[in-house]
Amino acid sequence: MSLKAYWQLTLAQLRIFARNRQVIFFSLLFPILLMLMLGSFLGSSGGNISLQAYVIDGDESTASQQLIDTIGQQGIIEVVEPPVTVTDLNGALERLKNGDVQLIVEIPEGYGQSLEAAAAEAAGGSGGAEAGSQPPAGVNVYYDETRMTTAQVGLTVINQVIDGISKSLTGYEPVLAVNPEGVQGVQLEYIDFLVPGIVAMMIMSNNLNGVAGQIASWRERGILRRMQSTPLHASTFISAQITARLLLNGFQALIVLLVGYLFFETQVNGSWALLVMFVVLGTLTFIAMGFIIAGLAKTPESAGPIAGMISFPLLFLGGVFFPISNMPELLQPIVKLLPIAHLSTALRQVMNVGADLTMLWPETLLLLGWMAVSFIVASFTFKWE
Repeated sequence: MSLKAYWQLTLAQLRIFARNRQVIFFSLLFPILLMLMLGSFLGSSGGNISLQAYVIDGDESTASQQLIDTIGQQGIIEVVEPPVTVTDLNGALERLKNGDVQLIVEIPEGYGQSLEAAAAEAAGGSGGAEAGSQPPAGVNVYYDETRMTTAQVGLTVINQVIDGISKSLTGYEPVLAVNPEGVQGVQLEYIDFLVPGIVAMMIMSNNLNGVAGQIASWRERGILRRMQSTPLHASTFISAQITARLLLNGFQALIVLLVGYLFFETQVNGSWALLVMFVVLGTLTFIAMGFIIAGLAKTPESAGPIAGMISFPLLFLGGVFFPISNMPELLQPIVKLLPIAHLSTALRQVMNVGADLTMLWPETLLLLGWMAVSFIVASFTFKWE
């Protein structure tokens, strides 16, 4: 690969970006305007859309399962399965602090035996001095202290469930008790959710749509054919395209983060190096997808609709504007495979929570997988003419 040709092509591509006012508007100004409008109207509305809870069942008895089922039947609290990476209470508490769930219910070991002993005692010693001497079985409920309105709703529901179980066993004596534990969570507003999503949207749009349209146009105008007739290697051309777009995406992401900080005081709580790594991974993934579309599209006029048909649904399915957890369960398995979903999640976790690579390895592996497969497919579909 000729280094001189590589840098000349990179600089030429950057000049094309700078001279094209439409590219500047749609790739940079439009996302910033969208962020400012949505942030101004919804930035302070940080309320939860749904009330979700993890249950850590340390007893794994029939009684504990009945308690879980009863909580879910109330229609207010949705009991959700923790991710495979959450293996203990500490892992669940981290998710609570990050805002993934609003409550954690911990059922301790021996819960079922305590219920049986309390019920037997109440039945055999009703009215006697010994009645009620069995201490109530404890159920620990962890909540986010920064979201007290939501926490109070959840605690009220669980207290009602506990009270109902107690009365059904003894009539009057409390054999169950709720032990609430406040946890200091990360206090986030909608703008904190939105800014990383806007960055992910820009990366997808600039590369998937931009590469597809530009390469298809160059092919129709014969530019690629003339390049092929020169000593220029395909690897030099593609490397220059990637470098120019990496520089453009990095600059645009920095501008969006700066505007978010100046207008809404958003900030990057995690590693800047990790943030840059995900910007690079996202850029490479969507560049490769753009090359695939450019290879399949016969004309520039068809490249745009094909790219739009792919990118437009991804804006709403990829967690850019609202949480993925609020989507229908039927779509959840599909959504969790999309690269934009993992890119927006990774950027959000780094910026808002300060997550490190040990927490974000699933997102990293999935983006690497999409990137590798996309480049392999692009190598077969790309055509010079």
